[in-house]
Amino acid sequence: MKVVILCGGLGTRLREETEFRPKPMVEVGGRPILWHIMKIYAHYGFREFVLCLGYKGNTIKEYFLNYEAMNNDFTMKLGEAAPLRCHGHHAEEGFSVTLADTGLDCQTGGRLAKVQKYVDGDTFLLTYGDGVSDVNIRRLLDFHKSHGKIATVTSVAPISRFGMLDLAEQGHVQRFAEKPKTDGWMSAGYFVFQKEFFDYLGADDCILEREPLERLANEGQLMAYQHEGFFYAMDTYREYQHLNDLWNRQAAPWKLWQDAPVRPRLVSTR
Repeated sequence: MKVVILCGGLGTRLREETEFRPKPMVEVGGRPILWHIMKIYAHYGFREFVLCLGYKGNTIKEYFLNYEAMNNDFTMKLGEAAPLRCHGHHAEEGFSVTLADTGLDCQTGGRLAKVQKYVDGDTFLLTYGDGVSDVNIRRLLDFHKSHGKIATVTSVAPISRFGMLDLAEQGHVQRFAEKPKTDGWMSAGYFVFQKEFFDYLGADDCILEREPLERLANEGQLMAYQHEGFFYAMDTYREYQHLNDLWNRQAAPWKLWQDAPVRPRLVSTR
């Protein structure tokens, strides 16, 4: 089953990091946040990815083109047809990554429409290239299959950016809560779609979160999987710092995978 990841946005609210690289390549713990998202899916057995590229997409292409050399020791013999031999092992062996240029100015729905030719099967997964979660992808998929609708969105209870006060008369504070969860649910991405969803998409200016999803909801074809665990999107520099702090303290809830032991290996890269 394919996992489509939207990687084409400008990331303007994180300009400190995205002026020279796309937001999915902004690093958390020394690895692009895109890598973390792919590792979440791979933990549940989903290792076939389609990346919708846009802003500075060549940076993402270069990252994967050089992945073997940058994650292994290697030996080079200059002047040979296959000059590079990599030694070692990494846990991402077997990942299939399709990198599709979907345009600089294309909207989210238009980007998804452009990669339809790379998405086979009746069901596919979709998320954004800037949010990490400890959502159980297998349970999410089971929920999707159980209701028989076209689409499922993972929902989470939003957390207030500010401390909230319960006030009594004359300004007495009855309760103080620092950044509590608020009422209602919000989209966390981590979608599951049937292939029929491509019929709801339009041209480059099609915004996934507007007409396509609004139409699905109006037709009763959109269900929400309520996730009560961790979700965090990296939209600002403060959020970038928070995710790095969690990782550096070894307190990252989204790190579901175990680091595999290194075993000897010798491969040629042509």
